[in-house]
Amino acid sequence: MEFKDLEIFQLVAEKGTVTEVAKELNYVQSNITSRIQKLEVELNTPLFNRHRRGMILTPEGKKLLAYSEKILLLTDEMKRAVLNKEEPIGKLEIGTVETVYHLPNILSSYIKSYENVDLSLITGVTEKLEEKVLNYKLDGAFITASNIHPDLESYEVFDEELVLISNSPHLKLDELESVPFLCFRKGCGYRARLEKWYEQEGAMPQKVMEFGTLETIIRSVAMGLGVSFVPRSAVAHLEKSGEIACHQLPGEYSKVKTVFIRRADAYLTTTIEKFIETIQHNRQLI
Repeated sequence: MEFKDLEIFQLVAEKGTVTEVAKELNYVQSNITSRIQKLEVELNTPLFNRHRRGMILTPEGKKLLAYSEKILLLTDEMKRAVLNKEEPIGKLEIGTVETVYHLPNILSSYIKSYENVDLSLITGVTEKLEEKVLNYKLDGAFITASNIHPDLESYEVFDEELVLISNSPHLKLDELESVPFLCFRKGCGYRARLEKWYEQEGAMPQKVMEFGTLETIIRSVAMGLGVSFVPRSAVAHLEKSGEIACHQLPGEYSKVKTVFIRRADAYLTTTIEKFIETIQHNRQLI
């Protein structure tokens, strides 16, 4: 069994068609088909159910997929460990919540220092990003600190003050229930904190509106669509211009840490080690 066969098997499982995989790898379709058939002969079991629209994993195929993902992750880690150099090189896949205000400084500093690193960034909510790091889908992620999983190591990035924002400085507590609550989807650490505060105050928003980006949430609040809970640093310029009003909440809800997490048992490559050093250096400058 060859590693390349497992890579092709994973791609077919993901894409669902030989045609798509052949196009992505620039292979002829017969090559992809023969490699899958070779795996099925070696394992003496069908891995896919074929139908007119594509291919779906059999129960045995799903088992192999779980094992192949682990095998290829370990293979990649082995290569990086053996080829480890003083100069960072290769891929670095990082996740982040939308609200890491100082992230551009960190990324800019790292990319300028280590030009041979291919850094990619995805955004998401804390819960989903933590899950991706635990499942080896990301090398690390910036998340809101709260009950971090024991299999993860965390590094402090910066402290933040969260504020309730509206388009009116005269917003009263008893008005909150009738004002839409604008937020990210479930799994967002900021949303969870504001929901706890609402609960403590005995309030329940009549309408919750979910958005995909922080910018959309802030602009919607400025236009009077509702209220939200965001880092003060993200709206300081709008507060100064009078477009946004900030309302303080008790410290237990407004004080929050942003941390960078990685799997504790993952090999610490030079690439990720230098990224962590960049984070820590940036923290000293804040």
